[in-house]
Amino acid sequence: MSSLKKIKIIKPDDWHVHLRDKKILKKVLRYTEMFYQRAIIMPNLNKPITNCKRAIAYKHRILQATQINHTQFEPLMTCYLTKETSLKELKYGFLQKIFIGAKLYPNKCTTNSETGINKISEIFHILELMQKIKMPLLIHAEDNNVDVDIYDREANFLETTLIPLRKKFPELKIVLEHITTKEAVAYIEESNPLYLAGTITPHHLMLNRNNMFINGIQPNLYCLPILKRKKHQNALRQAISNGSMNFFLGSDSAPHIYRNKISLFGCAGIFNAPSSLLCYITIFEEMKALKYFESFCSKNGPNFYNLPINQNTITLIKKPCKILKKINLGKDSILPFLSGETLKWSIL
Repeated sequence: MSSLKKIKIIKPDDWHVHLRDKKILKKVLRYTEMFYQRAIIMPNLNKPITNCKRAIAYKHRILQATQINHTQFEPLMTCYLTKETSLKELKYGFLQKIFIGAKLYPNKCTTNSETGINKISEIFHILELMQKIKMPLLIHAEDNNVDVDIYDREANFLETTLIPLRKKFPELKIVLEHITTKEAVAYIEESNPLYLAGTITPHHLMLNRNNMFINGIQPNLYCLPILKRKKHQNALRQAISNGSMNFFLGSDSAPHIYRNKISLFGCAGIFNAPSSLLCYITIFEEMKALKYFESFCSKNGPNFYNLPINQNTITLIKKPCKILKKINLGKDSILPFLSGETLKWSIL
């Protein structure tokens, strides 16, 4: 194990965050802006962010919820793609820097994706424009066919949708978000990092599907894409340990009210914002790969999105940090990832 006691890195960005809205937004935002200078905000609200007007209004609500001592936080907005998405609206939003990219949700694949895409061919005209203007496409890369085993949906999406799609649009910039399989790792590693990258979450690095069923069912570990076999977890850990530019930080922090997590129809999502960066450094240390930690957290993402690398820094120290047990929300609460557990690293 490393004897390093302190590490200073360029302040990271989180390239995949769910902040929700209203009272949840006001409660959870502080944990993202504590660790990250920028964050890509997912558009799958109850009323999805499908146009510039909604994106501007949502960004305003986020900035209104920022803490006084974290005024440098920058939310990066995305457009929720539907087959009715206006080409004019999308192009305007990207060129005017309202949108950093557009998000593809297969229909009913995750939270608030009921208006997502059924067939990729429905949006070929949109993807043609995006390739032309170099607008990144962010994909929840899972097959939404209910006949496909839930543990195979990512690998199946690569085979049946992504590979043909990239042959048709070879210069479309694509981010496969929250990858979970060795197949995704291998495919991304073989690809040009100018056009294909993947984000990796802390929970898919730290856990595998066994963890969901130890000491009974653990509903707070239910997420989509679902936790996979240990061989896939190991592939993700190896991917971040070799210095590849194809992978970068995307926490997929996704808060849900506790009673909705444990209800009959438990919601998919893990709220990891209070611990995500501390989880990442823990894993990099375990993998003896701390020399690549800054690149994964702070450089690979901006380079892919053609954004400047941050100037601010953040310092992490080898000091125990106990993760808060819950966040109170009136009569409700939100349980963070690793609730009540202690990690070996803290923010200075």
